[in-house]
Amino acid sequence: MSEQLSEFDVAILGSGPAGLQAAVHAARTRVSTVVLGRMQSSSLYKAHIENYCCVNGPVEGEKVLAEGREQARRFGATFMDQDVLSIEKGDDAKFRIRLETGDSLACWSVILAMGISRNRLNVPGEKELLGKGVSYCVDCDANFFRGQTVAVVGDGSAAACGALVLLMTAGEVHLIYNDLNVAENLVHQVESSRIHLHGNRSVAAILGGNSVQGVLLDSGEKLEVSGVFIELGAKGAIELTSMLDVALDSETMRYIVTSKKQETNVPGLYAAGDICGPPWQMAKAVGEGCVAGLEASVYVRRETGRLK
Repeated sequence: MSEQLSEFDVAILGSGPAGLQAAVHAARTRVSTVVLGRMQSSSLYKAHIENYCCVNGPVEGEKVLAEGREQARRFGATFMDQDVLSIEKGDDAKFRIRLETGDSLACWSVILAMGISRNRLNVPGEKELLGKGVSYCVDCDANFFRGQTVAVVGDGSAAACGALVLLMTAGEVHLIYNDLNVAENLVHQVESSRIHLHGNRSVAAILGGNSVQGVLLDSGEKLEVSGVFIELGAKGAIELTSMLDVALDSETMRYIVTSKKQETNVPGLYAAGDICGPPWQMAKAVGEGCVAGLEASVYVRRETGRLK
C-alpha cells in the first residue's frame, strides 16, 4: 500500500483531557487541527470524576471524553484513531508524523498530550529483573540484545512496531499478545515477518536470577529469552521525541520540560498534561491543554504569515 501524506497546521497526540482541550482552542482559531490516538487509551477513560470544578460528580470519564471529542469536532477538529510510530522535523521546519497504517502527516506544530505510561504486567519477576533484561522501551534498549533471543509483550502498536524493530538487532523475536489491536497494515507486516507469534497468551511470570532467563506463559509453556520488552499500548512521548532532542526534567528524566506557554525546547513542539509531570489531575491537564492549543495556533499563524 502506497504512503499517503496529509497536511494540517496542528497535530495533537492524545485524546485525553489535555489533547481535547488543546483541540478545542486550536480549532476555534481557524487553524486546521488533527487529533491522533484512541480515546480508550486515556487514563481518564475508565475513571470517575468528582473533583473537577463545576462538574457535580461522580461522572464517568468515558462520557466526559466523548463530549469533549464532539465539542472539538464541532469547532472543526479532525480525529484519527491511530497510534503514532515516529515524529521527525524536516528542513522545511515542518514535522512529519508516521502513523501505524504507514501513512504520514505533515504539520507546522505538534502538541504532545498522550500522558505517561503507567502500565505494568504486575507478574512475578517483572520488578526484580527491571534493568536486568526487563525493559519498557525497545527504542532505548534494543542494542543491548544484539544477536540474542527476546520477547515483546503487548497488544498495541508499540509492541508490534517494537518487535519489527528488534528483528534488525536480535537473533530471535517472540511477540506475546492476547488480541493484536493495531492497523491491518501493521498486522500484515508482523505476520509476514520471522517473528514468532504467541496469540491469545499472556505472561504469568518472568524467570531469572541475576538476569532474565525466560518467560512463563499462562498456557504453562516456557520461552527461553534473555530480554523481555513490555510495550503496553502506544508509544509514549519520550520514545517518540528521542530523535528531536527534547529536554526532560533533570531529576527523573521522565517528564518533558515546558515554559509557561507549554513550549518545549524544540520550536513548534508543545506539551500538556501528565507528560509534563504531576499532579496527575484533570484540572491541570485541561489548563495546560488550553495554553498549548492557543500557543500552537499563534506559532502556526506566525510561521505561515497569517498572524495579523
